[in-house]
Amino acid sequence: MPDVHALLSASGSHRWLECTPSARLEEGFPSTTSDYAAEGTLAHLLAEATALYWTDQITETEYEERLAEIKKDKWYTEDMLEDCISYAKLILEKWNALKEKCPDAIVMLEAQIKYDAWAPEGFGTADCLILADGFMEVIDFKYGKGKRVDALGNPQMRLYTLGAYNTYGLVYQVEQITMTIFQPRLSGVISSDDITISELLDWGENYVKPRAQLAFEGKGDFCPSSETCKFCKAKQVCRARTNENLKLFDEAPDVLLITPEEAGQLLERAADISAWLADLENLVQSTLLEGTPVTGWKIVEGRSNRKFADPVKVADALKTAGYDEAVIYKPRELITLTQMEKDFGKKNVATLLGELIVKPAGKPTLAPESDKRPEYKPAEQIIAAFDEEA
Repeated sequence: MPDVHALLSASGSHRWLECTPSARLEEGFPSTTSDYAAEGTLAHLLAEATALYWTDQITETEYEERLAEIKKDKWYTEDMLEDCISYAKLILEKWNALKEKCPDAIVMLEAQIKYDAWAPEGFGTADCLILADGFMEVIDFKYGKGKRVDALGNPQMRLYTLGAYNTYGLVYQVEQITMTIFQPRLSGVISSDDITISELLDWGENYVKPRAQLAFEGKGDFCPSSETCKFCKAKQVCRARTNENLKLFDEAPDVLLITPEEAGQLLERAADISAWLADLENLVQSTLLEGTPVTGWKIVEGRSNRKFADPVKVADALKTAGYDEAVIYKPRELITLTQMEKDFGKKNVATLLGELIVKPAGKPTLAPESDKRPEYKPAEQIIAAFDEEA
């Protein structure tokens, strides 16, 4: 997996296509990483190696050598391996199905893609590309579990597809295109989107191309929002984001009481407020910790709870004093389901305890209309509960 990234990267396209000046604004900030990113990088390495082996592109010995190196990483787990095997199986199933119609169908893993015909110097790496006569499918492996990523209208997938079609479309006379996202840690979510050649090319020519040119030149209008700012390197100090969030406090209500409808509008507009405030706090704190003063703020020692320096010695001292173990230790209790799956493996736990595992209905939670979850309807839920009891 290459370490070099394009200015107009496919993974960041949801940002620079909406907020075009952000691409150049980010250039002055260093790249950062996180535990989630480190875990995701390792998962992609494992996914690539596993898929290469399952599609007969490397030998078993080569695969075992790669696997042995990957297992040395602290982020490796047996669950990660199972997820990557599921990814490899998905690719193999799709490839085998295509080979029945087109024996020359091929699978390309970690395929280098150029979409610079639409975005200046644009390039990236597609996790998987399957090609057959008249057909092309681009598959993306997402290891995150915090948020479902949908393939429908996904700009990252579309840019990869544009580049792949530009390179291979005429060779394979591609007429049908599918884009698929596989998220194994979200119950193996598979999201796919079909797109016509004309629709794809129209999107690239009339939407991407003019906006990409603005982004490359650092021009256009800033469009701060909870989505565009989320992973922007400049988000802590971006003036446009600050001004956008401050607008919420500029408008005084005309009456003493607001309506639920007004409250909903405020919530929608304030989607980025909490994240923005957290970013401001991190900026001020890191500045102070570096030794640079910030008027009105200082670093203090936070609250902490008392704890035993050595639990074993504590227990020995209490037993020596005559206290029974029954009163100094907590009653025995089961470890959590999550811990069991981590310790014993998801498949093993499901086999042994499947019928004993239940998932109660979740507590009603507020969400924007764009949320993919179905709407909670109290009356229907009550009727369904009675039906189950009957």
